[in-house]
Amino acid sequence: MRKMLIVGAGQSGLQLALGLQSKGYEVTLMSNRTADEIRSGRVMSTQCMFHTALQHERDLQLNFWESQAPRIEGLGVSVAAPDSSRAVDWVGRFDGHAQSVDQRVKMAGWMETFVQRGGQLVIHGAAVSDLDYFSRTYDLVMVSAGKGELVSMFGRDASRSPYDAPQRALAVAYVHGLGPRPEHPDFDAVRCNLVPGVGELFVMPTLTTSGRADILFWEGVPGGPLDAFQGVKDPSEHLARTLELMERFTPWEYARATKVELTDANATLAGRYAPTVRRPVGRLPGGGLVLGVGDVVVANDPITGQGSNTASKCAHSYLDSIVEHGEREFDEKWMQATFDRHWEDTRHAVKWTNAMLAPPPEHVLNLIGAAGQLPPVADRFANAFNDPADLDHFFFEPEKTNAYLAEVSGAQA
Repeated sequence: MRKMLIVGAGQSGLQLALGLQSKGYEVTLMSNRTADEIRSGRVMSTQCMFHTALQHERDLQLNFWESQAPRIEGLGVSVAAPDSSRAVDWVGRFDGHAQSVDQRVKMAGWMETFVQRGGQLVIHGAAVSDLDYFSRTYDLVMVSAGKGELVSMFGRDASRSPYDAPQRALAVAYVHGLGPRPEHPDFDAVRCNLVPGVGELFVMPTLTTSGRADILFWEGVPGGPLDAFQGVKDPSEHLARTLELMERFTPWEYARATKVELTDANATLAGRYAPTVRRPVGRLPGGGLVLGVGDVVVANDPITGQGSNTASKCAHSYLDSIVEHGEREFDEKWMQATFDRHWEDTRHAVKWTNAMLAPPPEHVLNLIGAAGQLPPVADRFANAFNDPADLDHFFFEPEKTNAYLAEVSGAQA
């Protein structure tokens, strides 16, 4: 039986560990926190999993919260006008529903499942020196811990990382008590509120440790008015600032948030990071090799909601590559090919995310505006969150956008 070590217990690392376990591999998982510490700790992310990623979880029988989490049926876009009214407002419907489960709930639950299914869990913050030893005792060592010392083993791929500094300041609050969006009170949707030149507010329903909740998530242009959370340690102050900014820039969302309260004492998060693609093979001091997984190798800005989806797709792709490789050695050539296979899919998400961090060109503004009058355009844009590859056909190039809008307008006439 081949022995695998995975360092890091996030979406990608845990999904891959459980997938390998289901295929009969002997898997050791290293985490710097216990399941209880994760469950009672600070929120880690905003995560909205779209259909393809959810199906990867279903295929591994890991969709434990599907009946409890809100069914997210669509995605809406609002664009603020200079007077803080809405210049654009629409919602598109998903072909397959999306869901968000607080990673404290999911990662703790998956970690306990891994142990129940016979996996070896080691609670230890691994250093490079540890991996030097382990690389000689395991057939394959993979690193899915996207922060800390271990990431430094994986060099930045400048050709795929156009930004060398954070493009948004991020601020998250999980709340109870948010009212429904009056435009569609009968179904849940992620709402993307764009404030040109300032940033974005995302509002999404989720399942957290205390049940149904909503996430209020500001992405602010660094140095701008939304870049207002540095140094804020008190959760209640964080929420108050979140609401002040909503009242100022997105009053239509603030109107349903006047009675919200934080879900728990650890329900806020703030920070920033540069979106980065890294080289997938890390070389240890003793000559051993390790393979980067998930956001170790592809860390997207969350503006397009691709982080947890890319992590899930990475785990799915790597699992296939490992199983197909059989008993052969996991050498550097195989590691690079394994990442390249994943990159062939995830490059579309990276391209889109990096484009959305820049000021939108005129044809994209026209597309977003047209979606308010043309429901098929709204639906197609919404479903691109599940399949970013489709954007190549209608989003990036003015000629393709104009041709697509003309085609839909003609069909609607």
